[in-house]
Amino acid sequence: MGLFDIFGKKDAAADITKGSPFLISTELVPYRLYSRRNSSATLIVKVRNVTKDILLTSVVAELPERLGFDEMVLSRQREVRVGEMQPNEQKEVKFNVYGGVGSDAGDYTLRLTTIAHYRDYSHVLNAVRKQIAISVV
Repeated sequence: MGLFDIFGKKDAAADITKGSPFLISTELVPYRLYSRRNSSATLIVKVRNVTKDILLTSVVAELPERLGFDEMVLSRQREVRVGEMQPNEQKEVKFNVYGGVGSDAGDYTLRLTTIAHYRDYSHVLNAVRKQIAISVV
């Protein structure tokens, strides 16, 4: 019996922190970048709230060196604040990924983190991480 059970309140954070609150699917269009020249691709991230609660959500994407979110290949991290997601709601976020003259051929790993927040964007309840391989040919 928890402290909140005495007062008749439910601890909603316990349900969210137990399992994965999101289902994440990704798509890269076109599916590869070209080495040693300026090229770009669009990363489409689909996030679905699989809990029974409304979640304040944000998506953070981090790229390795030699790839970027701008044409100058300088910005390597981007955060998109999705907002409140209703139960079983799906939202789509798009990131433009750029390769430049310094991008060598090979596979690069993009780290994607989807975060469930509490009250505002500075408090974190749970996070789901996913790694995506980006091919540069």
